[in-house]
Amino acid sequence: MADQKFEVKGDFRMGDEWRPYRKVIRAPNEAQAKERTFALIGSKHRLKRSYITVQSVTLFSGE
Repeated sequence: MADQKFEVKGDFRMGDEWRPYRKVIRAPNEAQAKERTFALIGSKHRLKRSYITVQSVTLFSGE
């Protein structure tokens, strides 16, 4: 199966506040898109998964 684009929305903890994020991720399914989001945000901001929340994962229709 080819990769699809998913829009992932949620929040991550930055200091004492939670900041919203929106990412477009290329993945074969929703579960993999969620995992890649954890990996990207966690590595970029040096956060554990418990400081990252995913509120929605939807198929991205825009370009």
